[in-house]
Amino acid sequence: MRDTAPHGTYKVQALDRAFAVLDLLGESDTPLGLAQVASSLELHKSTAHRFLMVLERHRMVERTSNGKFRLGLRLFDFGNRAIEQYDLRERAQSHLRKLVAETEETAHLCILEGAHVIYIDKIEPARSVRMITRIGASNPVHCTSVGKAILAFLPEERIAEVLRKTRFERFTHRTIATPEALRAEIEKTRRRGYAVDDEELEEGLRCIAVPVLDAQRLPVAAVSVSGPSFRVTAQKLPSIANHLLQCVRGISADMGFTSSGRGSRATWSS
Repeated sequence: MRDTAPHGTYKVQALDRAFAVLDLLGESDTPLGLAQVASSLELHKSTAHRFLMVLERHRMVERTSNGKFRLGLRLFDFGNRAIEQYDLRERAQSHLRKLVAETEETAHLCILEGAHVIYIDKIEPARSVRMITRIGASNPVHCTSVGKAILAFLPEERIAEVLRKTRFERFTHRTIATPEALRAEIEKTRRRGYAVDDEELEEGLRCIAVPVLDAQRLPVAAVSVSGPSFRVTAQKLPSIANHLLQCVRGISADMGFTSSGRGSRATWSS
């Protein structure tokens, strides 16, 4: 595993080596020193040190009081999130199918990642005109109903953090383009209990979303109904919102989330 890779393959090799470091630390019953890591992976000490420093900076590994390295708690967080998201998707399926049958429009299940939302599931109606998306794709929070739905029920410090990371790119003439405008939309979403993307991401497409709340009344995901604006009209939004509310309540119940806790933060009312 010596440092002889050409420049074009360096980044891929660097990822391989970083994962090799994590695998090594994960297989060890005790923290390892720099020399042990370098020797086990056949790396120069300087190279091993460089990888460990990057992983430590991202909290993937941590240093003990005697200067040795072990896996960091951020990996525990990732593992918990992966399990939760897998469980969430599985448990949401029947509720999403019911939602699509009721609204005859496309339903999405999304999570927040940085300043973007990730589509982790999608159910489509049997219609020729429908929203074209793919599972695993992402979109910015500021122009999506799911993004605004999640933001509206996050603690203030998390909202501020997401807004700092958001690039307010314009996609249509309706796209929210400033932090101040997004904050106003977040407040409106919080008051009515659901968020709307009114042709902000794509001309002719309207979406409405509601957050899935955990036992602490914090959003772990959001569910949306999306369709062409000539079908998903402003007049239909309250009715669709009611179907969405029933959907996310069912998902939350199946996930074991209760409605007790910080109830003043999210009302789930339309």
